[in-house]
Amino acid sequence: MNDRERMAVDVFHTIYYDGLPGQGAIFANTYWMGVPCLKCPLDMWIYQEILSKVKPDLVIETGTYLGGSALFIAHLMDILGKGQIVTIDNEVRSGRPSHDRIRYITGSSTDEALIKSIFDDCPMEQCLVILDSDHSKKHVLEELRLLAPYVSLGSYLIVEDTNINGHPAYSNFGEGPFEAVRAFLKTDSRFTVDESCEKFLMTFNPQGYLKRVA
Repeated sequence: MNDRERMAVDVFHTIYYDGLPGQGAIFANTYWMGVPCLKCPLDMWIYQEILSKVKPDLVIETGTYLGGSALFIAHLMDILGKGQIVTIDNEVRSGRPSHDRIRYITGSSTDEALIKSIFDDCPMEQCLVILDSDHSKKHVLEELRLLAPYVSLGSYLIVEDTNINGHPAYSNFGEGPFEAVRAFLKTDSRFTVDESCEKFLMTFNPQGYLKRVA
């Protein structure tokens, strides 16, 4: 990425997070079928491309919030004609959307027994994992340790919001997903960063699209 492109990316993040004067944050005013979905629409397009290619039987999502991203993935699975999404959050929130392909789990995404029970209940061939809960480096590293082994060969482990802590957003956040990915890749050679998933340049997940290659 050259300096001009990097500047454009930085400006995009500033506007998307802070919003235009008097309008509030854009990311907090983004919806899928009327349900809040705190993702960059360009990343959602990449999700569509990944799901079309992988055709997962199971998607594990950590960090449900109000369920917008889970509903988006469920609708993509409707188009593909297969798949289930299990979404984990330690809070119960009213108004989350109901869909036959969505299963809501209440608990911690770093609870090893909980994670094991999900896979015991969901025999599958192709699994994809999305991490979007607590963004501290320690928490994300523990999620990576627990969930990486379940990602199928050729599928993806997507670490959301690697843009924080100055990459380029929220420079004062402290070590988070980006730093967790860096540490994880030093110890697990089964995954590689798929930079083709950053082709639109504007992504909340720089270096966060990890493909299982071994």
